[in-house]
Amino acid sequence: MVGLSRRRALGALSVSLLAASGCSTPNPHRAEQTASEGDPLPEHVRMVIPYAEGGGTDVWARFIAPFLTAEMDRDCQILPENLPGGESIIGSNRYARDGVNDGTSILISSGTTYFQYLLGRSEVEFDFSDMRPLVLNPTGGVIYGAPEQGVDDLDDLFSGATDLQYGGISATGLDLSALLAFNVLGMDVSTVFGLEGRGPARLAVERGELNLDYQTTSAYLGQVQPLVEEGRAVPLMSFGQIDQEGGMGRDPALPDLPSVGEVHREIHGEDPSGVAWDAYLTFLGAGFSYQKGIWVTGSTPDSVTEPFFEAARKLSGDEDFLAEGEQVLGGYPVYSGAESEDEVRAALSITEEVRSYVLDLLEREHDTVVH
Repeated sequence: MVGLSRRRALGALSVSLLAASGCSTPNPHRAEQTASEGDPLPEHVRMVIPYAEGGGTDVWARFIAPFLTAEMDRDCQILPENLPGGESIIGSNRYARDGVNDGTSILISSGTTYFQYLLGRSEVEFDFSDMRPLVLNPTGGVIYGAPEQGVDDLDDLFSGATDLQYGGISATGLDLSALLAFNVLGMDVSTVFGLEGRGPARLAVERGELNLDYQTTSAYLGQVQPLVEEGRAVPLMSFGQIDQEGGMGRDPALPDLPSVGEVHREIHGEDPSGVAWDAYLTFLGAGFSYQKGIWVTGSTPDSVTEPFFEAARKLSGDEDFLAEGEQVLGGYPVYSGAESEDEVRAALSITEEVRSYVLDLLEREHDTVVH
């Protein structure tokens, strides 16, 4: 499929889906298959998406799949299968139980998946320390407020004159990054959960029901920036990005916004530190620095993974791909997991002190008990 045009690449996925009923596709209930070094990537690859159709992770997976196969030096069709539920635990567990290492099945992950793993939820059967990342895509996040509801600038977050109200999907999903930011900054925020997505959270701000929200960078640029231009929203800070030394830097996609660490220095006159800051950095790294990913079983041989690595390397410098995917990728690069496997494993680790701190915070402040 070398040289396949972008339009044809996007169409390839639709063709593969229509043909799926006649393909020899992997059986999700079959016994474990074992591949050896030298075995090729199969022609048909089942892509397990542990999220519902139409959500951000599903859109990302279905967008990138045909671009990856278009860059491979062999014919390959990626066949998406949504297995949502349990904050992505159901589908991820199914993938882990299948245990295939021959490339017939790959797993899509997102920050919420990583969070369930880091929190140590008893239902989790997957182990990212025993898996291999194929493709990774970071993103960022912006915390913004509603001027009409009393949030005009950073001072309004700490003056006590405005009741801060934040709405989210789940305290144990990506909202946890915002909660940990509020906590490390010492903000007093009332929270409500159960919204169906970040879109409904944004609409609640527009309706005046909430005055504080966060959106990923792509959603912020596409949906919130117009509100900023109309004076109906004000950007306050970005989540920031983990730098090479493991500290906090500004988000390169949002260079004009201070990071959470900078806001802490401005408000409190010192750098953030302690277990609260360690917790924030831990979940920021997992939830945003490596937010979207494609994974395989740890024993998958290089001959199966290399086509994905090479395709990701090509796409990372493909300006047409990056331009076409600006809304989906949020302006962030796609890169091969081969070059950053150690860093990803480190990001998906957590100390018992940090885990205990976060679990206690969830129970004490947000009435959420994680077993």
